[in-house]
Amino acid sequence: MTSVAPYLVRAYHQWMEDSGLTPHILVDCSESNVVVPKPFIQQGKIVLNIANHATNALVIDNESISFKARFEGKSHDIFAPINAVLTIYAGENGEGMFFEKDQVSPKKEQKKPTLTILD
Repeated sequence: MTSVAPYLVRAYHQWMEDSGLTPHILVDCSESNVVVPKPFIQQGKIVLNIANHATNALVIDNESISFKARFEGKSHDIFAPINAVLTIYAGENGEGMFFEKDQVSPKKEQKKPTLTILD
């Protein structure tokens, strides 16, 4: 089943932009494929401003968030898989949503069903 997280990120992003708030995401940088400027990572996480005025070519699709942003005057390509996004919130008031990490359960060995004939 498709994750609901990217739909919620897009909805919160649009609501915050429409309300004059600044959307930020907290990204878990220990997840694979995260591309962010390493000097700005703190305790394995980074906060990114994803407001339209702070980004260029922002794309929030069902798999990832990507855009260009400036850090200390230098342009950087940013890429965060949706499963690395821990929260989206408004910088002004903290309003937003936390996302639970998908818990991967080990695959259980499938047993063949047993049938019993009943009279």
